[in-house]
Amino acid sequence: MTEESKTAAAIVYRDTVIARDGVELAVHRMEGAPGGADRTVVLLHGLFSSAQMNWIKYGHAGRLAEAGFSVIMPDLRAHGESGAPHDPANYPPAVLVDDLDDVIGHYSLTDYDLGGFSLGSRTVLGGVVNGLNPRRLMLVGMGLEGLLSFNRRADWFIDAIDNFDDVKRGDEAYFAVSFMKTMKVDRVAARLLLSSRINLTEADLKIPEMPVLVLCGTEDRDNGSPTALVEALPDGHYATMPGTHMSSVVEKALGLEMIKFLK
Repeated sequence: MTEESKTAAAIVYRDTVIARDGVELAVHRMEGAPGGADRTVVLLHGLFSSAQMNWIKYGHAGRLAEAGFSVIMPDLRAHGESGAPHDPANYPPAVLVDDLDDVIGHYSLTDYDLGGFSLGSRTVLGGVVNGLNPRRLMLVGMGLEGLLSFNRRADWFIDAIDNFDDVKRGDEAYFAVSFMKTMKVDRVAARLLLSSRINLTEADLKIPEMPVLVLCGTEDRDNGSPTALVEALPDGHYATMPGTHMSSVVEKALGLEMIKFLK
């Protein structure tokens, strides 16, 4: 099923992709403008966010489309308009990697680029480790520690969910809880998803010869050191945009740096 809506830049199509366990995944698409790059890029958003918030709202997907890229943007399971089941059986290890594989299979993609923000970065790298072969890879809002030591960060978010109603202004988890409220996050499903983790190692960073962009806010170290991540990659490229982990998403430079790398 495909629906469509319009942004200032382009038409956004909405598809439904059925994951291997029957969960419905909402996928948002923009077609690339004629005469441009004539390529497809798949983008995954971050934790508690959505394709609309990370990629569409602030114009990043529209700029990519204007540059000729067809943009495919799933809402992760338990996020956005995708299904958010409460059955633990729907959250096996690496379930987001499986969903990504199902989306790429649905569109029969063989020649494409791939990127993600924060949790999306972990997921796209997990996809490459498990056999996906994009031409270029983009890890946005990510550092080395965020890839290799995710359990501690995931446990911190689980604690924020468990203490959701008691978190007050000034508490360390206040902004995370506020964002969950803004995004109307299903906390039961989000907690189950955070308990479903892929464990990545330094060996997993030795991916096949593939250019990898590490793009991070100048004040963003939420996921550790982006420069250490670049150094750990065989073909890493570093770029920055203004802002923190949260605020960098609104910066025009995010989309422009992606276009520069992909072209």
